[in-house]
Amino acid sequence: MGGFSIWHWLIVGILVLLLFGRGKFSGMMGDVAKGIKEFKKGMAEEDEAAKTPPKIEAPMPSSIEAEKQSDKQA
Repeated sequence: MGGFSIWHWLIVGILVLLLFGRGKFSGMMGDVAKGIKEFKKGMAEEDEAAKTPPKIEAPMPSSIEAEKQSDKQA
């Protein structure tokens, strides 16, 4: 149960290269990089949205609303 020799690591490396291949591995790393960039972009957009306070519109009192409707009709 001791440590692994250089031959063990060499065989593992060859198996990894056979399974993933050179093109697949670089493509996979490119996809991971794109995912990280999109995650950072999403976090930045979320921070910007949190900084701006939400706009709250209060309902108009009925007297002002009635005046606006009468002004429109005139």
